Amino acid sequence: MNKMIAAGLVAAFAITAGVALAASEKCTVDTVEGDKVTMTCKETKLKAGDEVKLRKKKKEKIEGC
Repeated sequence: MNKMIAAGLVAAFAITAGVALAASEKCTVDTVEGDKVTMTCKETKLKAGDEVKLRKKKKEKIEGC
């Protein structure tokens, strides 16, 4: 029983630690040239050389006849 509780606590800690380290920025892509992307962000804590993970915003689908 104690091992199950300990495993649950470890899993909960790992999940919250991963979420706490992730940052979120709202930017607009200006240009794409080969493997270089230029973006404009309102305010950012990013600096040159930082690794980022991008996710494209999903567009709403319009259903109709």
